[in-house]
Amino acid sequence: MKLKSKKVLITGADGFIGSHLVEALLDEGCDVKSFVFYNSFNSWGWIDTLPEEKLKQINTIAGDIRDPNGVRAAVKGVDMVLHLAALIAIPFSYHSPDMYLDTNIRGTLNILQACRDYNIEKVLVTSTSEVYGTSQYVPIDEKHPLQGQSPYSATKIGADAIAESFYRSFGLPVVIARPFNTYGPRQSARAVIPTIITQLLNGSKEVKLGSIHPTRDLNYVKDVCRGIIALVTNNEAIGKVVNIGSGKETSIEDLAKLIINQINPNAAIVIEEIRKRPEKSEVERLVCDNRLFKKLTGWESKVSLEDGLMQTIEWFKDKENLKRYKYNIYNV
Repeated sequence: MKLKSKKVLITGADGFIGSHLVEALLDEGCDVKSFVFYNSFNSWGWIDTLPEEKLKQINTIAGDIRDPNGVRAAVKGVDMVLHLAALIAIPFSYHSPDMYLDTNIRGTLNILQACRDYNIEKVLVTSTSEVYGTSQYVPIDEKHPLQGQSPYSATKIGADAIAESFYRSFGLPVVIARPFNTYGPRQSARAVIPTIITQLLNGSKEVKLGSIHPTRDLNYVKDVCRGIIALVTNNEAIGKVVNIGSGKETSIEDLAKLIINQINPNAAIVIEEIRKRPEKSEVERLVCDNRLFKKLTGWESKVSLEDGLMQTIEWFKDKENLKRYKYNIYNV
């Protein structure tokens, strides 16, 4: 399937991955409609930071993924939908699980129903490696058991199940993309890499973190966007759950040391209990089995962890970018 001239709706376009995906699809020649979260400031999130020439090419609609009427209005008239809108912060899901149910499950249902009604050509639902919980074996393939170790991951399991049911029940052409940990410019302050970088660039000699022994499969955002595009254009992926990841494993401690060495080698890591997840909620180990993904698309990582971190640090060094982040508090 060719993307050029396709009318594509991206939900969550105001967010981290969504805003990068908007740019990637513009480069593919798509007619892009971005669905952003309505607020009284009329802020379009990261979409507001894109160059003027790109903003002119985007049809941006403000709404709420929890509102079926707004979702239907956004879906009408497009060929494809890439659904990324979600509440993602794990610590905040301990505090407000109801919001996660409404946004992640009900919001996904709203998208699926609208796409079914309008006979959308392809629907990609973005999942997360958090649905696997702590690995029972590695690398983690798509058949690995699912375990809701936080309200966030539980709602993403529910959203995936609803999406699969629409494929099996109604023949909706759904693909479920399951990225492992994504990082890069514009990432939320609640993620570990921005947490480390912003503390260091603001002159802190101590990097405050939670648990540093867990491992993650870290992937640069542009690689993940390439993967999403590869899946949505591949008809063999319809009805499947597909992991997106490098297959490489890095501990939070080693990750922190890599960043510290690039910014201030004299800085020290300090563990704060408040930043730790509850013991049974912590996902200890994530590493991707990407064989299905490679078989379907031929995808390979293009950006190494070292290069990706360097590019991310350079983005944060821009004072306008850095001042958006509250480095001196624990962002939940």
